[in-house]
Amino acid sequence: MSLKETIETNYKNSLKSKNKMEISTYRLILSSIKDLDIANRPGPDKKETDDGDIKKLLKKMIKQRTESIEIYTKNNRQDLLEVEQKEFDLLSTFLPQQLNEEETKKICAETISKLGAESIKDMGKVMGELKKQYPDNLDFAKVGPILKELLNK
Repeated sequence: MSLKETIETNYKNSLKSKNKMEISTYRLILSSIKDLDIANRPGPDKKETDDGDIKKLLKKMIKQRTESIEIYTKNNRQDLLEVEQKEFDLLSTFLPQQLNEEETKKICAETISKLGAESIKDMGKVMGELKKQYPDNLDFAKVGPILKELLNK
């Protein structure tokens, strides 16, 4: 079952259970997927929206929720924070679990030694390899600073 079909099934189940928060979040996801379908439609290289595209979309939506959560936390807006947190939790269920900072540092160090990277000039090479090997498991917003720290030693 594709990711889109899974989301549609979950949406139908949330309609049956009358869970308003889930319904609105699934509608948001499905409308974004339709926008993606429309964007992929025109042009000579027509492309079907696949699970990879949907994962990228979900990552973008999760990043937006994370930023909103930080802002609402700073401004002590508990009501808005709860809504964003619930949306974040729901969106996260469709992606693999992100590795924590300790595991990320370990993977970065292993990749640096494997590639023989010695300075910050090799950061692009290391980042490219990490994106190939761990596209869904690493939070690349955290990887950048970790690589800078490790390569500047």
